[in-house]
Amino acid sequence: MPTKKRPSHSQVYRTLRQQIIRLELAPGAAISENDLASQLGVSRTPVREALLLLQEEGLVEVYPRIGSVVSRVNPKRIAEAQFLREAVEVASLRSLAEPSPADGPVPDRDQLAAALGENLDEQLGADTARFFELDEQFHKGLMQLAGHGGSWTSVAQAKAHLDRARLLIIRDVSDNSQLVKEHRTILESTLDGDITAATSALTAHLRQIFTDIKTVQESAPELFATTGATPVRKTVIVWE
Repeated sequence: MPTKKRPSHSQVYRTLRQQIIRLELAPGAAISENDLASQLGVSRTPVREALLLLQEEGLVEVYPRIGSVVSRVNPKRIAEAQFLREAVEVASLRSLAEPSPADGPVPDRDQLAAALGENLDEQLGADTARFFELDEQFHKGLMQLAGHGGSWTSVAQAKAHLDRARLLIIRDVSDNSQLVKEHRTILESTLDGDITAATSALTAHLRQIFTDIKTVQESAPELFATTGATPVRKTVIVWE
């Protein structure tokens, strides 16, 4: 019987990154290399290498004599990620008003539009985790509708810090029905060809995070970065 291949450090990195983004590893939570290695069935070396990559990305912090902790949510990093996301998504949608030959046709436009409509119907009543997935699919679908679906990978990679904030908001602040209403307005304006209205609605929708995150920060300040603070080695429970 062949020996089962163990995860590489890149696989460990992807697993830990997703756990951090999805708040399964909470902001401020202590990280044990030994525990992670045991859970993932690897030695400490790939775990340590993965943590170094996550440290470079700002998702993990390492402190001498204390150890590694999941970075707390940093409003500045949220703003930087939101800036990049808005720039790409709005530009993608705006390209529908002034298409260039490089954009090319979208042969499955009707199919994409129907799928986005079904996505919106499913968003109503979805729990936090499922709503987040549907929200991701919706925004990716908008870019596909504009002929720029290939750019979504870059957007997704750049918004890890933003996604943690979005999950906190979806769970604690936002009324999902309001978010669905905003999504529907964006889609209907796009399909009607009113790109000015669509981009305006998309911009307002993406910028709402700045208001919502302040509410989360006021109710749960322990989840957010404090300049110069030394972490306390304890787990902050976020995901239930």
